[in-house]
Amino acid sequence: MKAAPHAQLRLIDLQDLDSSMDRLAHRRRTLPELAEIDRLEGRLAELRDAIVAAETESGDLAREQKKAEQDVDQVRSRAERDQKRLDSGQVTSAKDLSGLQAEIESLHRRQSDLEEVVLEIMERTEEADGRVAALRADQTAAQEELAAVVARRDASLKEIDEESGTTGTARTAVAKDVPDDLLGLYEKLRGQFGGVGAAKLFRGACQGCHLALNTVDLNRIRAAAQDEVLRCEECRRILVRTEESGL
Repeated sequence: MKAAPHAQLRLIDLQDLDSSMDRLAHRRRTLPELAEIDRLEGRLAELRDAIVAAETESGDLAREQKKAEQDVDQVRSRAERDQKRLDSGQVTSAKDLSGLQAEIESLHRRQSDLEEVVLEIMERTEEADGRVAALRADQTAAQEELAAVVARRDASLKEIDEESGTTGTARTAVAKDVPDDLLGLYEKLRGQFGGVGAAKLFRGACQGCHLALNTVDLNRIRAAAQDEVLRCEECRRILVRTEESGL
């Protein structure tokens, strides 16, 4: 393949721009904010589940407390009715009086036991409500942190997009200076060799594979016409001669 020396030199400019575009694309994919966003979104999902569980527990306890309080009220009402019967003097039989007094004492013990249950449920409810409040505070903090990280990500993406746009415009202009056949070969090699299709020959070494050329290869390059498109014998990338090639 033949191409004017200045067109070959433009390949290096094109390669520099493409490498910049590749670095920008890599930066876009590996922004630290992306991993942080994933972490925070995972944390928020965990908090949502924990809040649902804590609220469910709190609701269950509230219903349990209401039922226990109703039981206390029922026992208290029954004890009060029995006490009124006892105080009314309507019960005259010693046996009935003894039985009524025993029932009232039993109801008082039952009431006391149920009130203990209510207190225990109230303590558990307070703990559950405290967990809900703490989880919601954590959720708010995580949401605020996520919003801040998203803002940083968006700012970085905007910066990358602007730089990519400028670099892409420059690339388009440079690519017009490269013949189609040489440009096609360059693009093909870029796809094969990790994004690098052309490299300088610098002080006797290929800047694509960073290996020094042997004397035979250097002599072959010295003897080649200026418009001949050369390839590195080691990495097969296009090898561009410059004033610093060391020939």
